[in-house]
Amino acid sequence: MNIFEYHLTEIKEVILSKKNNLNLNEINDFKGVSLEVPPDQFNYDLSCNIAMILGKKNKIRPKELALKLKVIFLEKISNFSLIEIAGPGFMNIKLSNSALLNNINSIFKNKKFYGSVKDNKTYNIEFVSANPTGPMHVGHCRGAIYGDVLANLLKFNGNKVTKEYYVNDYGEQIKFFVESVYFRIQEIKYNKKFPKQENLYPGLYIKDIASKIIHENKDFTFNDFTKNFEFLKKESLKKSMELIKKDLKNLGITHDNFFSETEIVNKDLVTKAIKILKEKRFVEEGFLQPPKGETNDNWKKMKRLIFKSTLFGDDADRALQKNDGSWTYFANDVAYHMNKVSRNYENLVNVLGADHTGYTKRIKAAVSALSDKKVKIKCVVCQLVKLFKNGSPFKMSKRAGEFISAQDLLNEVEKDQIRFMMLNRSNDVELDFDFDKVKQKTKDNPVFYVQYAYARINSIIRSLNINLFEKINLKEDKFNFNSIEEKIIRKIFEWPKIIESTSKKFDLHKIPFYLYELSTLFHSYWSKGNENKDYKFIENDKIKRKEILLVINLIAIVLQNGMRILGVSLPDKM
Repeated sequence: MNIFEYHLTEIKEVILSKKNNLNLNEINDFKGVSLEVPPDQFNYDLSCNIAMILGKKNKIRPKELALKLKVIFLEKISNFSLIEIAGPGFMNIKLSNSALLNNINSIFKNKKFYGSVKDNKTYNIEFVSANPTGPMHVGHCRGAIYGDVLANLLKFNGNKVTKEYYVNDYGEQIKFFVESVYFRIQEIKYNKKFPKQENLYPGLYIKDIASKIIHENKDFTFNDFTKNFEFLKKESLKKSMELIKKDLKNLGITHDNFFSETEIVNKDLVTKAIKILKEKRFVEEGFLQPPKGETNDNWKKMKRLIFKSTLFGDDADRALQKNDGSWTYFANDVAYHMNKVSRNYENLVNVLGADHTGYTKRIKAAVSALSDKKVKIKCVVCQLVKLFKNGSPFKMSKRAGEFISAQDLLNEVEKDQIRFMMLNRSNDVELDFDFDKVKQKTKDNPVFYVQYAYARINSIIRSLNINLFEKINLKEDKFNFNSIEEKIIRKIFEWPKIIESTSKKFDLHKIPFYLYELSTLFHSYWSKGNENKDYKFIENDKIKRKEILLVINLIAIVLQNGMRILGVSLPDKM
């Protein structure tokens, strides 16, 4: 239950019934009206800006309107027990005991999905899609975790989600990759020196792939690259994807579907996609303008097929053919997205690396054109990750070559720490990942602090010899939360707003940030009991007050839901 939506509905209904008495001619469907958590200095449960919004619309002084609304609300809404007018006209509201209990009981009733925003839509989330030319690197990890957690969040909200990996198994880079494996095989099997060529992959993982292929094909000679190319390509890609899938599994990630770029070529999907766009008159033969910074004198004009992406908000129209007439990388992408559109998803999400920032508009344009603007697409760019250890940048692995591999990361820290910390900052800013910090067992390590809160709650439950979420009966007229418990309850009530906001904008960092704040409130309460016996949880092996048991159970519910979305474990003991 989202108490903010529930009580805002109550407010709107009362105002509509008293609209004429209040001289409110302009309601404008309550646009801009919100119900929020008030700042900490106000000891209230809710804060509403309605007097300011409607006052401005109807040329009534906000404070004057707020005073009238206060009288009406307290008379008509039994869930409100106290209202204060603050600042320019904010209405701070205290809930009645019956409202608090109703809201709390609703959380317990729907505890597994408390906070979820019921959507029931279909999504295809394409993420990672690392070139299958070697193991994953750290940059891939951030996008991989982001995509996986986004899928978890959307599923939590009742959506159907397909997690997809686009395998770039076609083109020049694949040829160079297979050639690198071939030369490693020559090195191992025939003692030939690995050549120093610019486009080859030098990482020792290539040697591992070559060794596995030799071991599984002992009678194969591998003497002719051209003759053996297709076989080597198949085996090399298979071994490389096994490495990638292993890295993903170690990060807690499994994909539902792997879509091959080679399939696009073999099924001639580009030609089919271009035909569809031509019929819609979004593709024509023409000349592109010179790129920015290029003069007309230096720009070679070539007639080619062009997608009119500016019709859909792109900065420029896009070439579908290279100078030699072959399809561009973008043309293959158009075909891939045509395939996704044909699979009847309502929403597409592409999670991209930092080097794809300038690529998003043309993909959005293509999907709009192919689906007649019926399919929504969102492109999310995950910025770079910088690793630090002992105060210095973390050095690359010789086995990986010129990058830090996912395995390097997993050798240093655990999956839980990686998943939590990769989401601890907004995806659109660079992330500093400090190995020393994530290993600390202190407040400065957010993932530890959240897990420790849950472990402490379980230690209380064990000492009382009861079960977590055992039914707690509180009578409306016989319970009273102290000031710390009130803060925690208000934070608990805020959880559905965090999920709603995160689901709208895909701001996944809000979830770990919120969980850390909630855990900090709990740890502060725990510490208060060490300083002041009035705040102790347990006395003579019994819980001092039922309110305490209720609060820690509510915290446990939110921690379970939040960490399940993040794909991070919650140990009972630490």
